Amino acid sequence: MDIPWAEGEVPYLTTDQMIEVDRAMIEDFGIDLTRMMENAGRNLAHLARTRFLDGDPRGKTVVVLAGTGGNGGGAMVAARRLHGYGAAVRVAVTALGDQMTPVPAQQLRILEELGIPILHHDLPYASADLILDGLIGYSLKGDPRGRAGQLIQWANDADAPVLSLDAPSGLDTTSGTVFEPAMRAAATMTLALPKAGLLGDAAERVVGELYLADISVPPQLYGREPLNLAVGHVFAHSDIVRLT
Repeated sequence: MDIPWAEGEVPYLTTDQMIEVDRAMIEDFGIDLTRMMENAGRNLAHLARTRFLDGDPRGKTVVVLAGTGGNGGGAMVAARRLHGYGAAVRVAVTALGDQMTPVPAQQLRILEELGIPILHHDLPYASADLILDGLIGYSLKGDPRGRAGQLIQWANDADAPVLSLDAPSGLDTTSGTVFEPAMRAAATMTLALPKAGLLGDAAERVVGELYLADISVPPQLYGREPLNLAVGHVFAHSDIVRLT
């Protein structure tokens, strides 16, 4: 099934505004990080299947790159779902579970229980049909370093297309600054509302096709202080819509 284009004007958020959305979701509405992460990962797996895996992941190889925070957790949810769809999934993480925040660490334990290969130190060695980028979300501060930087470079050198979650790792989600290295994605699936840093000529070179996915943010949340945004029913027809 094709992903429909978004209808009407869709506002773009700064990083500070997205932090407020996350805070309000958890503290005001009781929609916790696990629920948001599950929605993000389910939609990422669906977009991967629909856009890059010919509608059938069986027999396809997917390498998932996961960081220690919420972005990595969402990518690991997608890894679990693609594994359930029949894909051969390998996951490369930037740190061990005890160095992750609690919810992503729980996602990693699930993958280990399922017997999905987890690479803690090595780079992925096999060719892939698709790479999922869940290394760094909107918490980026400067050039990606260490293992995250190595995995970005590995993905950029690989032949497989990259689908990034929320933003390509290495892109500042507010300013649009492209740090070095930065993931060169074939497509990006951002969450809730698009981030301001995804706009602009520099970002366009690394974002690729831009999709927006629902993580169950109530539209009325955006109209409250301090956001004061008018957001319509963006996902009335589909949990994922295309922006560019």
